[in-house]
Amino acid sequence: MSAGAPRGGDDPVARAAELRGLIAHHNERYHVLDDPEVTDAEYDELVRELRAIEADHPDLVVPDSPTGRVGAAPSTLFAPVTHHVPMMSLDNAFSPEELRAWADRVAKQVPPDTAFECELKIDGLAISLLYRDGVFVQAATRGDGTTGEDVTANIATIAAIPDRLDPAVGRPPEVLEVRGEVYMPITAFEELNRRQAGAGERLFVNPRNSAAGSLRQKDPSVTASRALSFWAYQVGEVGPEPSTRPGATMSALATSQSLTLAWLDRAGFPVNPEVHLVHGLDEVIAFCGRWEEKRHDLDYQIDGVVVKVDDLDLQRALGSTSRAPRWAIAYKFPPEERSTRLLAIQVSIGRTGKATPFAVLEPVFVGGSTVGLATLHNEDQVRLKDVRPGDTVVVRKAGDVIPEVVGPLLVKGRRRKPKWTFPTTCPVCMSPLVRLEGESDTFCTNLDCPGQRVQRIAHFASRSAMDIEGLGEQRVQLLVDHGLLADVADLYTFTAATFEGLEGFAALSTANLLVAIDASRTRPLSRVLIGLGIRHLGQVGSVALARACRDIDGVLAADEATLAQVDGVGLVIAASVVAWFGSPVNRAVVERLRAAGLHLSEPGGAAAGADPTLEQTLEGRSVVVTGTLEGYTREAAEAAVMARGGKSPGTVSRKTFAVVAGRAPGASKVAKAEQLGVPVVPGESFDDLLAMGVVAGAS
Repeated sequence: MSAGAPRGGDDPVARAAELRGLIAHHNERYHVLDDPEVTDAEYDELVRELRAIEADHPDLVVPDSPTGRVGAAPSTLFAPVTHHVPMMSLDNAFSPEELRAWADRVAKQVPPDTAFECELKIDGLAISLLYRDGVFVQAATRGDGTTGEDVTANIATIAAIPDRLDPAVGRPPEVLEVRGEVYMPITAFEELNRRQAGAGERLFVNPRNSAAGSLRQKDPSVTASRALSFWAYQVGEVGPEPSTRPGATMSALATSQSLTLAWLDRAGFPVNPEVHLVHGLDEVIAFCGRWEEKRHDLDYQIDGVVVKVDDLDLQRALGSTSRAPRWAIAYKFPPEERSTRLLAIQVSIGRTGKATPFAVLEPVFVGGSTVGLATLHNEDQVRLKDVRPGDTVVVRKAGDVIPEVVGPLLVKGRRRKPKWTFPTTCPVCMSPLVRLEGESDTFCTNLDCPGQRVQRIAHFASRSAMDIEGLGEQRVQLLVDHGLLADVADLYTFTAATFEGLEGFAALSTANLLVAIDASRTRPLSRVLIGLGIRHLGQVGSVALARACRDIDGVLAADEATLAQVDGVGLVIAASVVAWFGSPVNRAVVERLRAAGLHLSEPGGAAAGADPTLEQTLEGRSVVVTGTLEGYTREAAEAAVMARGGKSPGTVSRKTFAVVAGRAPGASKVAKAEQLGVPVVPGESFDDLLAMGVVAGAS
């Protein structure tokens, strides 16, 4: 069964029965087997649809409807544990309007100035920790809310969970139950998948499923190897407290959710630092919106914000339904993962000849846009993810990140097509595809491959290179198809007559394109080197090379050893540059560019790429940029650093002045910076770094 099973038509009785079966099935896959067949968002949609039917047709509500239950029955792998205080679920809001509707219902029973505690909704596994006289004795999963599974031995391996309460809080209650979320940090998840890849094993799909699967291992040593962590967010059962103690009693302190978390923090539990006490729903909505934007700034996954009435007396007055408290709600962010059918795996040829597999999908709306294609990176990734045409797969799109296939959602017993194998010939020119020894990438061996040609020319015209406005990939493809454009030097032979009769080239657009092409003749050598698309030579290396050699003749005359000595180049880039210019075909293109009047020299300056009109706030300093920065492309951010006298290499070292971490930063770069003591600057402080040359807001 899956979310895509046949619907019950317009018959609410049949559809309600169908939905109850689907939800029960997916509950077991998620909560018991840790092997879901649909994404969280698709599961939520099934529950919402059933609730809507039950609201319209109350007579269809059955006693055991999943809309009134919590989680799923515990598995038989572990001993059962009874929760004396039920571990309830939360109702969800999927828009500010639904959040306001919840607040309006709450407002009927609480004062208008009620405070709300906002907490990040961690995408992990809910756990109950039991302490007797301050000593950890038992851990249990939520299960069905009443009965969970005993996972004490596995939880005991998590270093973040204290063995006993900190004496600073005084004598503890005889019985104290602390609830929270076990999760796998993103860096730990990436390391786990690196180990899986190294062993040739299938990759894990996401941190949540990895954490849940790690916690349900019969061997605690496996759990211990998975680097799980924990955030405490609530107190459940509390037994008799001592009448006298050195410090204040918990009951005296914990009159609110915020004070409860403060007490738990002092007792030694990790409490998420991003909890925030607010007043009024406008502040709640602002908090939710802020974290929807910043959700990728964290080393753990969140899928929303939990909003709670802060006052515990008011919580008790509001009470609960059969499955969820009325005093709390989960505001769910728009989903960044969806499932869809993988129709085919194809291969695209890039400007360097690199052959990249990509997925052709049944179009699905995810991450704010409709996705029909998604990257599969390389041959090894396809093998390790084991995705095959016909599979239902999880597609992830976070912000403006390129969509990718995360992995398959397998259904036990369903037959799959054979494993996909990488083609041996180029899909464009039919020349052999070759995988280089020791590398994960595969390349077309034909330097004149039309697939490479289109990508090479489009890259040459791109903003970070020659900045020829109006010459995108579609126009390049059209010109190549008509035999008008074979290489980048052909651009400088164009006249108005070239475009006569071509669709999309009216007089004005033709004139604008010719002006843009002519303006590109004045670009410095560094931009030409970027545009030529030499393998391994990026923006930083191009600027360094152009600055060191001063003109194209200096580049042509230099050998590998000379180029390798240039700061920012090195042996690999040097070898690639010498090999590229060693090709007679490439040399001929360069000479034609020279004849066309391009300025194949680099103006002098205090530093490579420096702008003399700007204050050199970063002179001599290396700033590594990772992730997405608002208002900047990656190339523009690196250029902004260099314009102020700095360098912007792609790796972190002890010489790095700062790492700027935008949305979805490279976890390895951030981890390396923390290991070396290099300041990590949040993306929103990038402009301050450029303006002042000092590290502000660093972690």
